[in-house]
Amino acid sequence: MKVSSRGVLGMLSVLLLSSCTSLPRSGPDQQAVDSGATVKVESADRKVGIDYALVDINSAVLAYASDTTTSTLSGSFGGGRGGPPQIVLGVGDIVQVSIFESQSGGLFIPADAGSRPGNYISLPKQTIDRAGNITVPYAGKIAAANRPVDEVQLEIASRLANRAIEPQVVVSIEESRSMEASVLGDVKDPKKIEVSPAGERILDLISEAGGLSSPGAESTVTVQRRGRSVTVPYDVISKKSSENIYVQPGDTLIVNRDRRTFLAFGVTGESGRFDFEDSDLTLGEALAKAGGLLDDKAEPRAVLVYRTVSKDFLQKIGVDTHGFASKEVPVIFRANLRDPAGFFMAQKFPMQNKDTIYVSTSDSVELLKFLTILNSATSSVANVADTRDSIRN
Repeated sequence: MKVSSRGVLGMLSVLLLSSCTSLPRSGPDQQAVDSGATVKVESADRKVGIDYALVDINSAVLAYASDTTTSTLSGSFGGGRGGPPQIVLGVGDIVQVSIFESQSGGLFIPADAGSRPGNYISLPKQTIDRAGNITVPYAGKIAAANRPVDEVQLEIASRLANRAIEPQVVVSIEESRSMEASVLGDVKDPKKIEVSPAGERILDLISEAGGLSSPGAESTVTVQRRGRSVTVPYDVISKKSSENIYVQPGDTLIVNRDRRTFLAFGVTGESGRFDFEDSDLTLGEALAKAGGLLDDKAEPRAVLVYRTVSKDFLQKIGVDTHGFASKEVPVIFRANLRDPAGFFMAQKFPMQNKDTIYVSTSDSVELLKFLTILNSATSSVANVADTRDSIRN
């Protein structure tokens, strides 16, 4: 019986498909998973459904590439410029009220007080109660919480004006419990620190807490204030004075070590997760860490960097962002290293924490794969034909 080459190929295909389930595998294949599912939730064309922008890295992008931080302390809380925040009294503060009169024989100073050094009396120390009040004899309850000291002094003096002789009042803060800020996390001495009327900034409080216990390049500072939380890299605060904002009473500063890493996939010398370590990296340095491009497989025109940036950044480089609903936009930055100037670009484009680099495979490599498979198939057909002839003979 004579069998054509087309018939041999058909038989080989049937044998290959029928033997797939018996070939060695480390687990179930895609078809087994798909057929065994009780419920399937599939998207159209199996797309992820995340909209992104594709941006070629050029001189215009490099001008803003280092300015892709999405959150700022000064933009969120203010306080980077101008004077320190006004310090007010609060619930739990321990205060002492001293009342002065212009002469003895008044409400608080007896007539025989001539031998005393000054016509004043100090009331016992008291704690501002949960209602925010203190009590002064003949003046009654005085609202003290959330008010500056001088305002409370004036109100007490005003209430005593008809009873005492030209009263003057001094309110002294003996112990402040409401004017504290907490510094926690990766600092050498986490603690609560009293905020003084002179004003302390973020770096001042971190210094009072003993300084960082981790590298500054890998540290972030989270400021929690009145239900809001903003996280900024420590290096941004130390380099931009506008980010070193004033601390307010009740703030919580959390210093965390954020291990800076990037991922590298595709046809690089080595794939995986890589550390920035203590230095900042450019795209060129990151590629070098990953072993560079494999020159027999990589497509230098398609070196991709995956990153999420703010709309503001995209608008600065002229990208239309109306199609994106979120304030943060996924972006694929594409570098062309076939262009001789591309290597200058790679040495200037800064990498950011959690970036992903993907190096595409060259089209010629995909063609070579196809030709290899085709060659294997034709070789198999030739071998079958030779075997058939041998059997016939």
